Amino acid sequence: MNIPKITYRDALRQALIEEMRQDPTVFLLGEDIGRYWNGAFKVTAGLAEEFGEDRVRDTPISESAIIGAAVGAAITGMRPIAEIMFGDLTALAMDQIANQAAKIHYMFGGQAKVPLVIRTPFGGGVNIAAHHSQSLEAWFMHVPGLHVALPSTPYDAKGLLKTAIRSDNPVVFCEHKLLYSLEGLVPEEDYTIPFGVAEVKREGSDVTIVATMFMVNKSLQAAEILEKDGISVEVVDPRTLVPLDKTTIIDSVKKTGHLVIVSEDCKTGGVTAEIAAIIAEEAIDYLDAPIKRVAKPDTPIPFSPPLEKEIIPDKERIVDAVKQIRKRGS
Repeated sequence: MNIPKITYRDALRQALIEEMRQDPTVFLLGEDIGRYWNGAFKVTAGLAEEFGEDRVRDTPISESAIIGAAVGAAITGMRPIAEIMFGDLTALAMDQIANQAAKIHYMFGGQAKVPLVIRTPFGGGVNIAAHHSQSLEAWFMHVPGLHVALPSTPYDAKGLLKTAIRSDNPVVFCEHKLLYSLEGLVPEEDYTIPFGVAEVKREGSDVTIVATMFMVNKSLQAAEILEKDGISVEVVDPRTLVPLDKTTIIDSVKKTGHLVIVSEDCKTGGVTAEIAAIIAEEAIDYLDAPIKRVAKPDTPIPFSPPLEKEIIPDKERIVDAVKQIRKRGS
């Protein structure tokens, strides 16, 4: 069967188009997502022409208004997909996200649901400084009631987004800016990827790397380098942080006895910290060396390209982390 290769951006667009065609309650809202701009990263290109401005709604520049309107629409039976232009700007809508969308189902005793998707790009590497380059996915991982998805490939992007749109739970859907142009095989037929199911992107026997979003690709590159040195690396992509597939991660650690966790968010209180804690509580007896974390230092992201490059994890730092724990465990 001939499976087409498309970009991450086009995979997301396909998911939006397919879900909007089959379900009239699905609509989009966000800043500049319509026919005159097509979204900051062009994911919504052409959608306003097909579905009209009632279903592809340009909004005022107010993140709190975007999410507030989306929460209200979701409660009344619609399935809104709200785009926040940069993930950093979710801070302007945290009350609506963390105190309304996340809690309504619980506080109304299950009588109301909030089928809302919040699409937003995270991550650095494009030199747009501290207000537009953060990775804040751990914020949302910390809020009960929110689901958190973070696809690393075009295939995962389409399948997870379709699952998110069909879910009755509010989903924060994290997209890394440097992934939009990444190409991969994406089937044309309808498919979904269940939340809470990690994927082993590369089989290995010596060291487990658990990585998220763009760091999955960096980890796969590191694994190829390490293979030349005789180190077999298994790369596990959680794909969703909430729900989190602990079983796949723990099973991999049991097999390899070594764990490196890689994420672009800040090291303190971040994704790497939570996954490390899980292994410490539930699988520490299987470790032959301490856990190693590779994450961004606790600092704002610089505008300067050399300084930004210095603080974002890269394949060389991942390789070094793996070699350190292999040395400790030998």
